[in-house]
Amino acid sequence: MTRITRRLTPVAAVLATLLAAWFGYAWWHTGHDDGLARAQVREDALAAGRQAVTGLITLDYRQAAQGYQHWLDLSGGALHDELSQDKPGGLDRIAKAKTVTTGRVIDAAVTEVDSGAGTAKMIASVELLVRPDGGDTVTKRNRFQADLNRTPDGWRVTALGQVPVSGDAGDNTVGKP
Repeated sequence: MTRITRRLTPVAAVLATLLAAWFGYAWWHTGHDDGLARAQVREDALAAGRQAVTGLITLDYRQAAQGYQHWLDLSGGALHDELSQDKPGGLDRIAKAKTVTTGRVIDAAVTEVDSGAGTAKMIASVELLVRPDGGDTVTKRNRFQADLNRTPDGWRVTALGQVPVSGDAGDNTVGKP
C-alpha cells in the first residue's frame, strides 16, 4: 500500500459513514414529515369522496331499497341521520319519480383537510344521466361540496350540497339523495 492510499482510506471511511448517516436521517425525516402525512390523508379523502359522491347521486328506482341502503352506508353524521329519518318518505318519492339516475364525478378536489380531526371538505364537478321511466335520457352537470369524516370504517360524507354557479342559465337542480 502506498503512503497516499493509507491516508485516503480513513478519510473515505469517515466520508462514507457521514453520507450513510445523512441519508439515514433524510429517509427517517421523510417518513415522519407532517406534510407527507397530510398529503396521504388528502389523497385518501379525495378517493373515498369521489366514490361516495358518485354513489350518493346514483339511484335506480327499480332497486330503490338497495340504493337507499347504499346511501346510508356512504353517509355519516347529520346526512346519515337525515336520510335515516326520511327513509320511508324518500323511498316513496323515488317510487313515484320512476327515474334512473347515473352519476359520474368528472373532477374533484379536496379544499380543506384536518388530518388530526379526520375531516375534509371537497368539491366535485359531476355529470348526471337522468332517465325517466319510458322517457329520454337527459344529461345534467352540477357542482357539489361534500364534508367528509374519517371513521373506523372509512371516510363518510356528512354533508352534501349543490354549489351554485353564477350566470348559469341551465337548470342544474338535483333532488336530495
